Amino acid sequence: MEQTEKIPLLAVVGPTATGKTALGVMLAKAYDGEVVSSDSMQIYQGLDIATAKPTPEEQQNIPHHLISCIPIEANFSLADYLEIAKPLIAKIHHRKRLPIVVGGTGLYVSSLLSNVQLTETSQDPVLRQKLLQFAAKYGNMALHDRLKILDPDAAVEIHPNNLVRVMRAIEVCVCSGKTFTQCKAESHCVESPYTSLMIGLTYENREILYERINNRVDEMIENGLLEETYAVYQNTDLRTAYHAIGYKELIPYFENRASLEACIEKIKQETRHYAKRQLTWFRKIPSIQWIILSKSDKKTEIFEKCQKIIAKSNFMCYNIK
Repeated sequence: MEQTEKIPLLAVVGPTATGKTALGVMLAKAYDGEVVSSDSMQIYQGLDIATAKPTPEEQQNIPHHLISCIPIEANFSLADYLEIAKPLIAKIHHRKRLPIVVGGTGLYVSSLLSNVQLTETSQDPVLRQKLLQFAAKYGNMALHDRLKILDPDAAVEIHPNNLVRVMRAIEVCVCSGKTFTQCKAESHCVESPYTSLMIGLTYENREILYERINNRVDEMIENGLLEETYAVYQNTDLRTAYHAIGYKELIPYFENRASLEACIEKIKQETRHYAKRQLTWFRKIPSIQWIILSKSDKKTEIFEKCQKIIAKSNFMCYNIK
């Protein structure tokens, strides 16, 4: 690739349960593309139903990448994601196909498209464990208060319940001698290799989104979420699964500390909260072209709206079928 040539890249983003997977497949069919997942939990093997991984039927013979490719017991970070996603996208482009990034992990998508350069900040497993124990004993808010002291700006940006990012921000401050905010600013100094178009999906009425989330959780239970979660609970280190909604919420049921109905309701509640945090993240990105959905929208109508956005933008797709 010449230095002046940029890779065209489509991204489909938005909160959970908005139909990103289906739209990504339709776009891949129309524009000769391949899907690259940007979901921090779908990348793990064995976490299938709760993370709403696209089934083979849903993938419709479209290549899907970065799904079920990391062992459940492995640690996986933003740095790891960027390290494997960037050369993968370059290979897709080399094959004369369109990379289509699909997912709701805002940190992964925005860091990829803006070409964030992560600093070589050393990690401290002992510190991480101490922070985790502190949060377990005193609560997430107490740990977030420690971040406020070290880096007030980062504390504003990072939600107290995003325990992984709070711990990482504290770790960067302690290990680097710089604030997390300063390190983040230094990471945005290299031009992106992509000509990207981000398309966001969301619902005009938040209650419709919440209804879809509730229905999806019910479908997950019907499709075997309980059995999958119990297998993970019995046979796997829960460090990874604990961060995926749908697993930790069922543990009280397995341990006879709560009813199944109460645990399922907790999954729905946590998923709704997660969707709200996703919306907050993506709404900070002014370049996203939003498609505002209604309850009556059909998949084909959403796809047509997406095509119009692509046609009106400066984004030049190739191999359009």
